[in-house]
Amino acid sequence: MPLLLGLRWTLTTSTRAMRRLVALVVEQLGPLLALRSPVELVLLAVAAGLAEELLFRGVMQAGLARVLPEWGAVLVTGAAFGLAHFITPAYALLAGVAGVYLGGLFWLEGSLTAPIVAHAFYDIVALNYVARLSRSPVHRYEDSGR
Repeated sequence: MPLLLGLRWTLTTSTRAMRRLVALVVEQLGPLLALRSPVELVLLAVAAGLAEELLFRGVMQAGLARVLPEWGAVLVTGAAFGLAHFITPAYALLAGVAGVYLGGLFWLEGSLTAPIVAHAFYDIVALNYVARLSRSPVHRYEDSGR
């Protein structure tokens, strides 16, 4: 699944921007997620995947496709998705790419099912990973500033 490959790259790359991004996410979201049970994290991920896909693909992309070519609606909605997830420029870019992928799924499938499932599954994996990192006594992704 492309979203999980992107997550794996983000977590394993030695790129400074990505290491800082992961450290920031673990620092900011980790303590909140670490307090939640795995079931609560799954429910949160499913709710986020459902709500965001209904908004971005179901409302925005579908509406833009009435006035733009479908590929244009996918790109504009993907960019909006990235900006809505702005934590750092790198995160906004990654989220924008993910938004284009999810928009492409919606376009190709003609249904919200595939992007909702892909988004929710990605969030389940990512949220549980961040919670687990935050619970560990030594964070693997602390930014050394190098």
